[in-house]
Amino acid sequence: MANKKTNLIILGIDSLRPDHMSLYGYHHLTTPHIDRYAANGVVFDNNFSPHIPTTPGYGSMFTGMDCFGNDIVALRHKGGLLPNVKTLAEVLGENGYTTTCVGFSGNPASRGFDNYIDFSGWGSWEEGRSHKAENLNDVAIPELKRLAAADQPFFLFMRHMDPHSPYLPPRPFDRTFYDGNECDPNNKSLDEVMSFKPFCDYFASWFPPGCTDKDYIIAQYNGAIAYMDACIQNIFATIDNLGIAENTLVVINSDHGETLHDHDCFYDHHGLYECTTRVPLILVQPGKIPAGMRFSEYIQQKDLMPTLLDLLNIDSGIDFNGRSIVPLINGEEYVSESEFYITECTWMRKHGWRTPHWKLIQALEPDFHFKPEIELYDLNKDPGELVNVAEQEPEVVAMLLARMNSWIAKRTGETGRPNPMTTNLDWHGKGCGPFKSSQQAYDSMHIGSPGAAQALQQRNTPDSAKGESLQELQTQRGQKVL
Repeated sequence: MANKKTNLIILGIDSLRPDHMSLYGYHHLTTPHIDRYAANGVVFDNNFSPHIPTTPGYGSMFTGMDCFGNDIVALRHKGGLLPNVKTLAEVLGENGYTTTCVGFSGNPASRGFDNYIDFSGWGSWEEGRSHKAENLNDVAIPELKRLAAADQPFFLFMRHMDPHSPYLPPRPFDRTFYDGNECDPNNKSLDEVMSFKPFCDYFASWFPPGCTDKDYIIAQYNGAIAYMDACIQNIFATIDNLGIAENTLVVINSDHGETLHDHDCFYDHHGLYECTTRVPLILVQPGKIPAGMRFSEYIQQKDLMPTLLDLLNIDSGIDFNGRSIVPLINGEEYVSESEFYITECTWMRKHGWRTPHWKLIQALEPDFHFKPEIELYDLNKDPGELVNVAEQEPEVVAMLLARMNSWIAKRTGETGRPNPMTTNLDWHGKGCGPFKSSQQAYDSMHIGSPGAAQALQQRNTPDSAKGESLQELQTQRGQKVL
């Protein structure tokens, strides 16, 4: 056992925004167990997922490539990863690791694992409170014990779903951060949410009947995080009880953040705002990773795979788009990539350019929120990105557009392929190409249930989607969802 290679465990927590974690300064104590565990390792304050949502987010994490390098930009991806791109699971498998993926089968970003195990990670109001993290533990902890008992090193990836909608944490977490009347008829804060045609049926499937208070929904998100944190402590305890802590690198990360009542992108993860693109990152391995350190340097999802292989002493021979941040951890010279390209292709097709000072967002076709083509935010004066100053700062817009387009030209020249953001024209699965107007997008885009949401992220229509309308199932199948 002493000569066994270092194991790797990744907790990929879907839709987790760091500003709702007490570890990152949130005013509610939502992550006490993660906080305590993170004190044994390093925490990164400015880790970004530039390509959202799930499929491109994990695509970068598991390949070390940006969207030009792996060709993935959309949730409804019409093809797997590029065949010449190796995933983290594939590289580790070639180096003698046994690899298991929990909760992420059927997505191209999860290519290459030896074993796939699923669990119930969705839910609805009719089904009752969702014990997502307990469901994960029920299958993941026995698998962890099996892997730890074997002679081979292992890579265990667990995709936690608790912060992903539907937010239905079990008691007492549903009331931990809320002490009001969620059905107060005088509260109108959810009126706009429930009148948003593309999502209102989905919200109705998991909001409590008669709910009127947005703060209750936000409290459910916080409660889901706190519930998951308590269940994750069971995983931490298992690692300790198995005696593998010093020989196991543990990573806590997220594919993207979450919009709550932000920017009119209600309770989802679209919109290239900080709440969606900034994600947590924690690395822990006693005796190998320094304890109690935090870093404010800018890093990205594409940096994770080269960093992990560096820490595991594996030379893959891959020319990554990202780079190892081990020099940063070791106190050596490290220069941040402080400005970068950002993309989304879920419910809207947009890209942009982020610097420490500015955030530029450009719509590549009209969106269903009727937002302007160009958005510009001064992150220094307006960190919440509440005031679009594009019209007041035309020179800044021109400068950032030039930088972004120069970067696109550089990367397309290096790869010999066009920008995937300009070729994935039927990302919405409607067969009409790019939307011509926001009204067309608003009238066309619709999600009606958690089953439909789950199907968007999987190769085939899942059993949990049964019972949907024939029209909705046909829509899903027409999207050729992977």
